[in-house]
Amino acid sequence: MRPVRLAASLGAVFVLSATVSTLALAQAPVCSAPVKVLAQPRDGLTLLEDSKAEFEKLSGASFKIDYLNENDRRAKSRADASTVGNYNVYYVDEANVALFASSKWIVPLTDFYPADYDYADFDPGRQKVATYDGKVWFAPLTGGGDLMVYRKDVLEAAGIQPPKTLDELIADVPKLTNADKGMYGIALRGARGSGANVWRWMPFFKAYGGKWFDGDKPAFNSEAAVKATETYLKLFKDSAPGTQTGSWDESTGAFLSGQVAILVESTPLSGMAVDPKTSQVVGKIGFLPPPSPLPGGGYGHGLAIAAKANADDASKKCAGLFIAWATSKENEKRRLDAHQFGELNRTSILASKEFADIYGADLGQALAETGKVTAVNFWQDPRWPDLGDRWGIILEELIAGTRTDVKGSLNELEAYANELVKK
Repeated sequence: MRPVRLAASLGAVFVLSATVSTLALAQAPVCSAPVKVLAQPRDGLTLLEDSKAEFEKLSGASFKIDYLNENDRRAKSRADASTVGNYNVYYVDEANVALFASSKWIVPLTDFYPADYDYADFDPGRQKVATYDGKVWFAPLTGGGDLMVYRKDVLEAAGIQPPKTLDELIADVPKLTNADKGMYGIALRGARGSGANVWRWMPFFKAYGGKWFDGDKPAFNSEAAVKATETYLKLFKDSAPGTQTGSWDESTGAFLSGQVAILVESTPLSGMAVDPKTSQVVGKIGFLPPPSPLPGGGYGHGLAIAAKANADDASKKCAGLFIAWATSKENEKRRLDAHQFGELNRTSILASKEFADIYGADLGQALAETGKVTAVNFWQDPRWPDLGDRWGIILEELIAGTRTDVKGSLNELEAYANELVKK
């Protein structure tokens, strides 16, 4: 994802935001009842609770957010959306937006998202993830793509320039490993799961030209899939201890504790890497987009308008106004002031002087550049978690060495996919 529109100053952005709010306040109340939201805990949502009076003045009503952990939130939102429809707004994510949209449990967001709130200002990669079947379904609360985060001191000592291509990465990683000194060239994810090992494998699959389908037929046993898997397994030879059975926490933890020279991971890592409370390598790191042609793994979580609870357009407009306000430039600025890096989604904020003052200009530039190559790598279909988790089991076994036949494993996955698409 993208061209980024740079703000000449953040002050200009918030003059606009103030104008937006003034225009909205001049209108008649939009909401006749409190907006009921089902979500999972996020710092950015908790921060909204401090501004309830602002939303009530803006809309004519307040809001109530019920929080559940991720798995329980997904289960309850499916049950609610398909039956009684108690909630006006659902928290959705890249793994379930296809199910909610295709089931007509949510409605296209931009039909009811006030234009003055500038949806186009969101990071283009997050817009891609929020789009399914050509329509936008949610406003981002969190998300991103991938960045290459690297130890400038370690690469300099080894006489290695930060790799700009995948071939350079593959060649450099073994040179940066020194197990006797507790340094490893890279950290990957080995634990099974569509959002774990498969998530980190997918950019290699896409980089080598892989496709999930050829027309309507699964195409997982391609040469691209074989090469991607072989490359992933090769790089794992230099992956930090614990990552072979680990996921996000283990790979990022290894980097933040100073054990890893190069890490290509989801963008929230970068905010953690410059925070002395979470990182032992502050001041030693650089940021770049993933080595070409690796695409960033686009993901996103956000707020969507429920269909059943919002039976008429007036209710949908109320829900749309809440979502627009909750994800507005003004509330994004509050999240920036609170140093909630993982909750920042707007290009005007990421390009601002205030962001650069807190996180550094290099990080803002890297985020802008990585957006241009961020992509939706997973299969946008309600059956994706089933397929991805199945591949995760097989890939975990290949990493652990209990399987050795890459081509045969991909053939097995393809057979599973053929049965899955018949359902």
